[in-house]
Amino acid sequence: MNIKTEKTKLWKKAILSLRLLLICGVILLAGLGCSDNDDPIDTPSAFPITNISIPSTLNVSMGQEFTISGKGFQQGDQIHFTSDGGTKYTASVKSATDGAATITLPENITSGRYAISVSRGEQSLKCGSLSLTIVPKTDGGNEIPDKEGMTVKGMVYSDGVGIPGVVVSDGIEVTVTDEKGIYYLPSAKKNGYVFIAVPGNYEVNTNGNLPQFYQQLSAGSGVEQKDFSLIKTDNTNHVVLAMADWHLANRTNDLQQFSSKILPDANATISAYKGQGAKVYVLTLGDLSWDQFWYVNSFALPEYVLEMNKLNCPVFNLIGNHDNDPWIPNDWESENPWRRILGPTYYAFNLGDVHYIVLDNIEFINNGGKQGTVGDRSYNTRIVQDQTEWLKKYLATIEDKTKPVVVGMHAPLFSRPQVNASGNYTSGYAMGGGSAFESAFAGFTNVHVLTGHSHINWAIEKEEGASTFMEHNIGAVCATWWWTGHNGYADNHICKDGSPGGYGIWEMNGKDIKWHYKSTGYDKDYQFRAYDLNKVHITASEFAPGSTDALLAPYAGEYASPNNNNEVLINVFGYDDKWTVEVKENGTPLEVKRVNVKDPLHIVSYSAKRLDKKATPTSSFETHTTSHMFKVQASTATSSLDIKVTDRFGNTYSETMTRPKNFTYSMR
Repeated sequence: MNIKTEKTKLWKKAILSLRLLLICGVILLAGLGCSDNDDPIDTPSAFPITNISIPSTLNVSMGQEFTISGKGFQQGDQIHFTSDGGTKYTASVKSATDGAATITLPENITSGRYAISVSRGEQSLKCGSLSLTIVPKTDGGNEIPDKEGMTVKGMVYSDGVGIPGVVVSDGIEVTVTDEKGIYYLPSAKKNGYVFIAVPGNYEVNTNGNLPQFYQQLSAGSGVEQKDFSLIKTDNTNHVVLAMADWHLANRTNDLQQFSSKILPDANATISAYKGQGAKVYVLTLGDLSWDQFWYVNSFALPEYVLEMNKLNCPVFNLIGNHDNDPWIPNDWESENPWRRILGPTYYAFNLGDVHYIVLDNIEFINNGGKQGTVGDRSYNTRIVQDQTEWLKKYLATIEDKTKPVVVGMHAPLFSRPQVNASGNYTSGYAMGGGSAFESAFAGFTNVHVLTGHSHINWAIEKEEGASTFMEHNIGAVCATWWWTGHNGYADNHICKDGSPGGYGIWEMNGKDIKWHYKSTGYDKDYQFRAYDLNKVHITASEFAPGSTDALLAPYAGEYASPNNNNEVLINVFGYDDKWTVEVKENGTPLEVKRVNVKDPLHIVSYSAKRLDKKATPTSSFETHTTSHMFKVQASTATSSLDIKVTDRFGNTYSETMTRPKNFTYSMR
């Protein structure tokens, strides 16, 4: 063994761990202290109270006294608590010393996040913010008696009052809180945490953007008490952004693209829905990092967290195959970095009337992986036995099976649909044990499975009577692994099926759910792209002058030859079987045929560009055939066409296509 090489590898591992500790420290310290110049009404030098220190968190029971550090406090000074929603509570300083003030919580204040300010007469000073948790008020403290065989116990409460019926689990055992909000678990502590399925119309505090619905457990058989505080909220009307396949790795100028394209788009969407009164959350769908580059690029899950925290809402995370430690050849152990940084690999939560279940359907194999060596990163797509048993136990706790259930997992349940000779699509299970998984939801009337992994859009719906079971495979945030927007490429952002890179938007109001695909950089009405195939001729001279027609032809396929048949191709990104596509030429309807073909814009944006740079296109990144394509044949090469696409909710999207329509990298 080369001792120097081995030391270098171990040093890289140590650096990754150090980055994790530093990043977690930054997150935990956020909000500490008091800023004397945080937009005060008076200048800090004129304000009589100095050196004020506000804790980042405060756990206190109603009526309990507590102190705030600071010099110059006087009895009667006012401490103001202003919630994120603008509600203001005020408490008076009861007594003061040279270095602190004693106050009692204002009446009727609730747990939550508050901006803190101090005032005396007409003078006022903003002092930062804190997360307030009102804990239960008990004479003997909050100690819960032990029970034989139970190794984890605790209380789930809000504003000091226990909440019954909340599901609590360690990933193996499942229980619910009693009428006082108390739970017990006979946990072997294998996974190292305990978590709650946050009930609808409640939230938990966040660490950065990470909802704190779980707590770490210590190793060993000792009894531990883990309490959970909830914040009352109304999220009956809420929106979830389903964001798959980020693949951040500090390469192909991905971080710059993320900051300039994805973040502004997603945060604008979040702000718009918040402005309409909806609560907004993000659910990721895996492959947030890229295991191959964890160590060589010093970019792994800790760095992903920094980027994730730039979104303006809470983020629920889901593990993908590329989020496992590439040095570890064991499924469970390779997930340990995820558990340390992002928490459980499978769990559940509720928003309003909707049940959400997050699953890990990647069994990481990674032959050849060892300390300092990246393995082959192989994996199976299936749900392992422990998780399958947990899912059954959790589903058994759901009494109202008419409420929507949204299941998030990384790899698709079904294979992508293909159009057969009769024009119908065919598909089978892509995930191991797919039939048994689907059967686990028997009796539930409205189940939607959200997946990623493929970097393409498609949907498969199974209906039986009034019941629906539907999978939505959602295009990637990174599109084609950030390649088409990489410096020197096509300067667009496009997935392997021709869909623009983007994310799904799920609008929930009670049991009513609607969804659509959001293309990054476009408004929600951009749902298709139409090509005049008379103008689509992919040649090396035009799209890959550094290559040859012979090398390009296998990638260009049918587009390598001229098409003068007056055909138009329509790519409908978010299509499912309840959408319709209509085309008229001079008021006369044309026959619309669903086809299974490749998107030409993706071919020239990725494969042709790679060949132009004398590089071989990576097979996983090449253009895929897709079945959300439609062809019509016009009577002439110059006639205009009226294209109308209607989604399952009755929304219409249209284009008057003036022909000839040029084929360019930036075409809509």
